[in-house]
Amino acid sequence: MPLDTATLLIEADGGCGMSMQHQRPADERARRLAAANINPATGLASDYLNHFNEAIMLLEMLSSCPECMVDFQAWKPVSYRDHFAASKFRDRALAIEAYDTADPAIRGRLDRLAERMSEILEATRAALAGEQTPDETATVVYRAVVNLKRLVANAGAVINGDSDEEPAPQIAADVAMRR
Repeated sequence: MPLDTATLLIEADGGCGMSMQHQRPADERARRLAAANINPATGLASDYLNHFNEAIMLLEMLSSCPECMVDFQAWKPVSYRDHFAASKFRDRALAIEAYDTADPAIRGRLDRLAERMSEILEATRAALAGEQTPDETATVVYRAVVNLKRLVANAGAVINGDSDEEPAPQIAADVAMRR
């Protein structure tokens, strides 16, 4: 019987048809990560992106629900580790451990994307804190949301192992709508 990468079969009775399955430690870890919705190839979980998607959702709701401004203004940047440490994510300890052992280059790409998203959201929060017309608010929100959605998609690609590239620099500067 040929060996595959998932399972190593050891004939326990000298080939009489009874066998015991032993999983390799790396395969068991990959199974645990996948079961926890953590990409086994990257060691990263897309649940982290919910923190940014919530802010995007609040921005998109501002035109029809101005009360969302209070929640948006309360949004704060959170690191990957801090997000999972404070979350109700069932396998949060595993998510943090997998992040800590992930390829530093991949982890660094995600961290840089998170920093850019946080910069955009903080710049947007500052821009929306002052007095402005509804049209000015809509412009600020539109620019932020377009850039943020692109960055979230890029971060998702990094998490899923589908990206070797980083987005163009200066995205945060593109959001400087006023001043």
